[in-house]
Amino acid sequence: MTTPFEPSVPPARPALLRPGRKLGPIAENVVSSHRAWLDPLRERYLRSGLTLSELSVKLPLAKSKLSELLRGTGLYPRWEIVLSLAVELQMPGWPLYRLWRQAAFEAHKSREWVERSSGKGALTTSHTAPPLDHRAFRELVESDYHLYAQVFLDDDDTAVSDTFDILWLRWNDALASADTRRFAWQVLRATVMARTLHLDGRPELGTAAFDTVALQSLTAESDRVDQIAESLQLFKAMGRLPDHQLDVLVLRRLCGITPEHVSDLLGVPLATVRSDERHAVHFLENVICPPPETEGNAA
Repeated sequence: MTTPFEPSVPPARPALLRPGRKLGPIAENVVSSHRAWLDPLRERYLRSGLTLSELSVKLPLAKSKLSELLRGTGLYPRWEIVLSLAVELQMPGWPLYRLWRQAAFEAHKSREWVERSSGKGALTTSHTAPPLDHRAFRELVESDYHLYAQVFLDDDDTAVSDTFDILWLRWNDALASADTRRFAWQVLRATVMARTLHLDGRPELGTAAFDTVALQSLTAESDRVDQIAESLQLFKAMGRLPDHQLDVLVLRRLCGITPEHVSDLLGVPLATVRSDERHAVHFLENVICPPPETEGNAA
């Protein structure tokens, strides 16, 4: 499969210099579900050339409150405020609303609060369809994205759905990137890893041990116990692989995807896939079955 879509829009121009204080970074305590919609919103603002002062004139919101919203500080924002900013920045409302709503529930907002704060924006947040090329791309890769996500997560549906909502918000960036597939994969990976348990900064793959082909093919209980122990040891070692090698090995060995198709999914050359797999397997062999130590010759 070749790159499914060539860029149809020019790369975004660098953001204009703004007078006044620079917008601060997103607060460290902002959770992944909140970041899922805040990152694309901030990026669109930073590329717009508008200042917070200019936006505060257009919107019923003080400059300080706009800064809080775009940094994720203060109270979780009502949808009508987020929507007014999105309209001003010409962002699609439906995927933004889906991500905002999910993050609201994770922020322990009640259903009543969610419905009340989004009621005024209902007419402008009706369910709209994504761009045609976005839908076509989703049909090509969605099933494979689920295979990857379910290795790390129990709820792979939410992670994959959020991935395509984020891609919808950033679709022009995806099309203008060097490779749409590679851009999309990075969105998927970031979304999955933000929800994955980590140990010492590396992702945990332990739950995947109970859904491997090797385990399902065994019937004797003693064999299953041995296979579980072996799989847990393997997956713990896999978590130590570099990101790109881990992705290749998960897709190849746990998802059963061919090297050619992995190349298409990741948007990288086939030779890179084969090299990453070879280095990953070599690392795991040395970790799980290290070569015997050899004694030096006596002097």
